[in-house]
Amino acid sequence: MNIVDNRQAANKPTPTRPLPDPTEDDTRSFWAATGDRRFVYQQCADCGTMVFYPRAHCTGCLSGRLEEKTSAGIGTIYTYSVVRQSYHPFFRTLVPYVVAWIDLDEGPRFLSNVVDVAQPDLSLIGRRVQIEWESHEELSIPLFRLS
Repeated sequence: MNIVDNRQAANKPTPTRPLPDPTEDDTRSFWAATGDRRFVYQQCADCGTMVFYPRAHCTGCLSGRLEEKTSAGIGTIYTYSVVRQSYHPFFRTLVPYVVAWIDLDEGPRFLSNVVDVAQPDLSLIGRRVQIEWESHEELSIPLFRLS
């Protein structure tokens, strides 16, 4: 890299995490709750079906009577993948990192990152995790850490 390249690199802004749209109709309440570091999901008042991601109607019976519940943020890794190459500037600095489907104890399954995994090649399936929040201005991103 020559001197011109070094100056250009020094002037580039630090990459930031891409964030969801907190004003989207169905997920607005979920993202608003993350600002208070609460992981919310829905449960149908008519048939008891757990619903996640937030929706206007139950996925079990189509009822519109969905109640908001708050998860304790504790769960189990259902499956995962280790990302070793990323083209997005923010994630490029994090490789390798773990993306996992997390089964929360209350029932919902959620896709997130498992942070600070020293050896991502070890089997993580079945390992217990606890939520950890990455705060931003309007919302927080739910991440998970091995318990």
